[in-house]
Amino acid sequence: MARKKKKSSAPKRVLQSKSKNLPAKKSAAKTKGATKPTAPDRALRDQLLALLKGNQAHADFDSAIGDWPVQLAGVKVANFPHTAWMLLEHMRLAQWDLLEFCRNPKYKAQKWPDDYWPASEAPPSEQAWTASMAAFKKDLKTVESVVTNAKIDLHSRIPWGEGQTILREILLVTDHNSYHLGQLVMLRKSIGI
Repeated sequence: MARKKKKSSAPKRVLQSKSKNLPAKKSAAKTKGATKPTAPDRALRDQLLALLKGNQAHADFDSAIGDWPVQLAGVKVANFPHTAWMLLEHMRLAQWDLLEFCRNPKYKAQKWPDDYWPASEAPPSEQAWTASMAAFKKDLKTVESVVTNAKIDLHSRIPWGEGQTILREILLVTDHNSYHLGQLVMLRKSIGI
């Protein structure tokens, strides 16, 4: 997950969005409103959005963890290294980091693995549990809005990266989330929820 900040010699093409920067599509002519995506671009965006939302090849977030009792969030089962709390927090921290890398030119890489996993096996409170779920969902909605914003060039290199594109980071979010959602489903079954 960690990335090194590198100066890019490529010209900056960024889209200002709530003080965050994302690579914008090049446009020969200035247009008002949203850029109309091409058919292949629209198809790609639709597929990415479907992957982010789940319920295709993997469970969606709410099905995997939405009704998880907070009393069981810190339960470990034999031969499984993580609790639901550990997985939820890891997913939230990693997704936030990938999103932050995409939008923040002053991004600083987190320390692996310390900054990507919680210190405790159980949430400190029910409020921490619900806040973590809400933050994950909020950031996921932000990732989805990046995908659906036709002004953002998914293929453009992130100017402060080392060749990464928005598309690559979105695919990492989908891949990482689906992997850990699968772990949550297995843990759920092992606990008997």
